[in-house]
Amino acid sequence: MGKLQDSTAVITGGNSGIGLATAKRFADEGAAVYIVGRRQAELDQAVQAIGGHVRAVQADVTQLTDLERLYAIVKQERGGLDVLFANAGAIEQRALEAITTEHYEQTFDVNVKGLIFTVQKLLPLMRAGGSVILTGSVAGVKGLPAHDTYSAAKAAVRSLARTWTMEWKGRGIRVNVISPGAIDTPIIDSQAATPEQAGALRAAFAVATPLGRLGRPEEIAAAALFLASDDSSFVTGIDLFVDGGLAQV
Repeated sequence: MGKLQDSTAVITGGNSGIGLATAKRFADEGAAVYIVGRRQAELDQAVQAIGGHVRAVQADVTQLTDLERLYAIVKQERGGLDVLFANAGAIEQRALEAITTEHYEQTFDVNVKGLIFTVQKLLPLMRAGGSVILTGSVAGVKGLPAHDTYSAAKAAVRSLARTWTMEWKGRGIRVNVISPGAIDTPIIDSQAATPEQAGALRAAFAVATPLGRLGRPEEIAAAALFLASDDSSFVTGIDLFVDGGLAQV
């Protein structure tokens, strides 16, 4: 029997990278998994890749009507929720002099607003003993050039976990953050103009990481499984760094 047998999980940003790897792991452990993303074609591909009991819901976490529709689907089909992995995020590197209001709003809309309202809308479905997992980043604690708004947004995610830990006292719902380091996902390619630049970025991250390599999405999924399952039943309010030591030394 899997560690999430007969449970229900929602994963935003579940169509690629860390979200996709986590959806696969959760499904393998017996969960009914809802993956959420903006692009239907990628969601369809993810469903095929995951197999098991998985359902794709096309939604934009920055749109409250989409989140309300997600709530209605999960409530009707499953009646409640055991695990919420608020994982959707986006990054665009810009130093201070290049920040525009559009860049600021886009960064905070996805990484903070979208996360807050995802949790707000789905919290009424959470069963006692449930787990809410938020995706943070080493950028939330390190000074990384050109990560001004992204780092600030991820620091906000860490703060929200502390606040919700106190707000939910007595409800039996845990909330924790996973802060990945440099993970080999398509998000690295999105930060580079060419494949050569992406390769150079990967090499630079590997050199900066004490373990000497990038992390794999499956390694974040393993940490998410720990926080989602009863293995972490006495763990709440933490920031779990899965970063190869990048932010630790």
